[in-house]
Amino acid sequence: MNEPNPVYSGNSDADLDALSASIHRVAGKIRAISGAVQNLNHNRAQLETKIEDAQKRIQNILSRLPDQSDGRQLNLLSEAVPPNNPEDDNEPTTH
Repeated sequence: MNEPNPVYSGNSDADLDALSASIHRVAGKIRAISGAVQNLNHNRAQLETKIEDAQKRIQNILSRLPDQSDGRQLNLLSEAVPPNNPEDDNEPTTH
């Protein structure tokens, strides 16, 4: 800390005033630190809630995906197979 060491003058009133002022400064610093800690705790609680919500959303998405053993699972790396529907072969598109 960068507070100078007090020099005691032998005058008890002046010494008490200096001590009181020092205590007042320390109390102010403690209040500021306490406020900062409370703010950090509040922010942390908000972030933890956001993380929990995101984890629930991810779990919900994962639970809707098919199992690896499910035969309906898409193979995204295979070649695309065009549908075999002969009646659509020569019809013009309307879009």
